[in-house]
Amino acid sequence: MGQPLESVEGAGPFITRRTWRRPEGETVVWDSRPARKRGTLSVRSPGDTVDRVATADPGALSRVRRLNAVASTAFIIGGALFAAGAAVAQFGSGDPLVSAWVYLVGGLFFSTGGYVSVLQVVNGPRHAPDGGFRSTAGWRWWGYEPMRLDWLSTFVLFTGTLVFGVNLLDSFLEGLSVSQVNRLIWTPDVIGCVLFLISGHLAFAEICHRPWPCIRSRSLGWWVVAVNQLGSILFMVSALAAFTRPATGSLVNVDIANWGTLTGALCFSVGGVVQLFERP
Repeated sequence: MGQPLESVEGAGPFITRRTWRRPEGETVVWDSRPARKRGTLSVRSPGDTVDRVATADPGALSRVRRLNAVASTAFIIGGALFAAGAAVAQFGSGDPLVSAWVYLVGGLFFSTGGYVSVLQVVNGPRHAPDGGFRSTAGWRWWGYEPMRLDWLSTFVLFTGTLVFGVNLLDSFLEGLSVSQVNRLIWTPDVIGCVLFLISGHLAFAEICHRPWPCIRSRSLGWWVVAVNQLGSILFMVSALAAFTRPATGSLVNVDIANWGTLTGALCFSVGGVVQLFERP
């Protein structure tokens, strides 16, 4: 028989925190991101001043730890390669194919990180009606859970990496007119940036339990989201500066385009490093 549910919190229709009051007086809190990333619930008994931590079963924790390590490493490498590609474009020989290849390999790592982030959601620990964790289900390579805010955030992120892939592949095409460059290369770039920004906003909503961002400087997860969102903003600045003017055939600002990509990519690498420590 399930325990009484004391309260729920979240952003719009999405529930990101649940609180149960057990008959013996304990209060159990399921918080979406800590439960998913660390496999933990907060428990406080009557008279306690500090929360205790309840964890999922060892198998679930091991799975969460491995997935987190893969996703974090992929973002670290992907960000580093994007930064290297931008550095080659800004300071290198001027051959666009060199930076295009570096970007393409970096994009593969970004897509890997995005996909594994989805796997973290669909294979992460689930809360039970009594305020505990359910037994770990079998491994899933995919899942459709649009009413989970964490799933939406990671799915939009993964989709953004795939759209970036269109941009990266089209950058190898030669002999394009200005309109074709803007349609085939610049437009997917901007769409990918928009999807990254939406994903970051949804991640903030999951942590803040409300539709708008907040400051949670003591939360490691908040720092991961904040640094990655800064990277998404810099990517968007870069994309806007990379628009090719039809009248002149030149970019709006080459330096801003390259530096925006370089600094934004470094943000994702730093976010990946911080995410390594957000584990069980």
